[in-house]
Amino acid sequence: MKKSTKRIYSAYSCDAMHLLGATIRAERKIKKMSETELAERAGISRSLVQRVEKGDMTCGVGIVFEIAHIVGIQLFEADSSRLASQIKQVEDKLTLLPKTIRKKAKVINDDF
Repeated sequence: MKKSTKRIYSAYSCDAMHLLGATIRAERKIKKMSETELAERAGISRSLVQRVEKGDMTCGVGIVFEIAHIVGIQLFEADSSRLASQIKQVEDKLTLLPKTIRKKAKVINDDF
């Protein structure tokens, strides 16, 4: 039996997820949308919507992004051509960086 370990997140990450979840909840309520309606539109369970809105760090990022989009929260550029341009810039930068990062072994000079 595999023993699971609890993942520890930084305070910053927890606060950011809490803020995003609360913002999603506020936007959902402003739009007069129930948890059930949001869950149906996102193709997930109502309990998962509740977890996202509470800032649960174990929710999948794709689900969180989709829910944010459905309630109208703009996480990045709204203009798809601008977003595509930014994706291209980051991909270009990645092509210039090394494919893998390895720590170089220290060469020990044991010549006495």
